[in-house]
Amino acid sequence: MVENLPVAVIGAGPIGLAAAAHLLERGLEPIVFEAGPSAGAAIEQWRHIRLFSPWRFNLDDAALRLLEPTGWESPRPTALPYGGELIDGYLAPLASHPALASRLRTGARVTAVTRAGLDKTHVRDRDTTPFIVRVEHADGEVRDYTVSAVIDASGTWSNRNPLGTSGLPAIGEVRASDRISSPLPDVSGRDRASFAGRRVLVVGAGHSAANTLINLAELAKEDLETRILWAIRGASPEKVYGGGDADGLPARGQLGSRLRRLVDAGTIQLHTSFGISSLAGSEHGVTVLSGDGRSVVTDVVVPCTGFRPDLDMLRELRLNLDPAVEAPTELGPLIDPEFHSCGTVPPHGAKVLAHPERDFYIVGMKSYGRAPTFLLATGYEQVRSVAAALAGDQAAADTVHLELPETGVCSSDAGTSCDVPAGVQSLADQQSSGCCSAPEPVLIGIPTGLAHGRSVGSL
Repeated sequence: MVENLPVAVIGAGPIGLAAAAHLLERGLEPIVFEAGPSAGAAIEQWRHIRLFSPWRFNLDDAALRLLEPTGWESPRPTALPYGGELIDGYLAPLASHPALASRLRTGARVTAVTRAGLDKTHVRDRDTTPFIVRVEHADGEVRDYTVSAVIDASGTWSNRNPLGTSGLPAIGEVRASDRISSPLPDVSGRDRASFAGRRVLVVGAGHSAANTLINLAELAKEDLETRILWAIRGASPEKVYGGGDADGLPARGQLGSRLRRLVDAGTIQLHTSFGISSLAGSEHGVTVLSGDGRSVVTDVVVPCTGFRPDLDMLRELRLNLDPAVEAPTELGPLIDPEFHSCGTVPPHGAKVLAHPERDFYIVGMKSYGRAPTFLLATGYEQVRSVAAALAGDQAAADTVHLELPETGVCSSDAGTSCDVPAGVQSLADQQSSGCCSAPEPVLIGIPTGLAHGRSVGSL
């Protein structure tokens, strides 16, 4: 690594700020670029959503070592935070800590990463040449920063999967963009006016879809004109309904049971085996057509279809990416949701995350590519190992340790604000149930389904 230059961290979410904290502990100088106006800007868009896992699994050790001497009060370890509480009670205080505030650049969107004077075709002296990080600032200024290493923790929130099949946008999807909402809209709060009294089609078979459908049902109680439609590619919604009372996470089990009741009662109109082929807008709404010729007409489409990494800014770097999930090559087979749940992914760090481009790492949700099973606790261990590697402590970098559940019970995304039971099952009860042999870390990500992180063959 080139000495006397800072390490660029892209993204000021939980993993990016944790990376900066670990770098500081290692005596390295971080500079953090956040495209949004503040730390945790992506989470800000789903601040109304409640996580399934308690605070004790949401906090990074190095970050805590920064916060605790300031008089910061740790949240109750067993409480389930909303996304907004994760920001207000943890990320905002961390970002405003003097050690990080002076090194954080908000409104700073990274558009490209390369080597100084070298495109990806040049190899001579490549490993000892500094990186150039090109940043577009909120005031329109474009500036190149020279850095010694790059940690990309930019996530995937801004790059959702398309509504269409085969990995492509449906015909007409781009033209109908004004009818398509964000992936986790606040239907009963901030975004209420866009949904009340309207026909709403939710597309997807994961917990983000379930959350939105249940919140829409609550809205429909207040505004009787609201109509709720639900489209999935699979032939059955059973995987979405989950284990009910047998689920190791009570809040999630209640989510599935409640959704089943709403469908059975006719409150939600379910369309199965519905692979979207086209969208056509008109003054009367948008017509959504399936591959077999069926159609539904709606006013708003909610795309709960998952996410994929934006790799455009990394085009001039030498990357090794798994051809299926677009994760680092060694990590891809370990996280492929066709075969693995969050609990069956082994601990991994800098060695597994390495690319041919020395001193460059993709971490956090983006490191999992298209796989939806990323755990927040996994990301914290990733950046601890990466910071050690960049500091030259290879022994610490290679010693990765993280206990994860062995079942898919934790393959779920953030919970919903209205379906978490008042009495949350104790950790001891969860462990004695036999479905989670270790504490459940929280998953920060929006999976598209339930079987090993997604419903195989369905959305």
